[in-house]
Amino acid sequence: MEKVSRLASANDVVIFSKSSCCLCYAVNILFQEIGVRPSVNELDNDPDGREMEKYLMRMGCSAVPAVFIGGTLIGSTNEVMSLHLKGQLIPKLKSYEQKATS
Repeated sequence: MEKVSRLASANDVVIFSKSSCCLCYAVNILFQEIGVRPSVNELDNDPDGREMEKYLMRMGCSAVPAVFIGGTLIGSTNEVMSLHLKGQLIPKLKSYEQKATS
């Protein structure tokens, strides 16, 4: 779906989320604490949200949040937290940290 691709590559760090999802909130806060302000797209507030969510699932993201870094799908909460616990998330974000805070 073109809209997902366009939104995912429009900003350095993008989260496709649902406003009522506590895991989406937690991932967003994690990024903010690291120093990166992600662009958050709330699927439940978008008229195309259902189709966008189906497309994200076809891309391989099993649930929201669907996190993109540099236009590349990283995955959902499990993948993001796994990268963070292994010390691999912050290095992926280093090139975007300065842009987000300046």
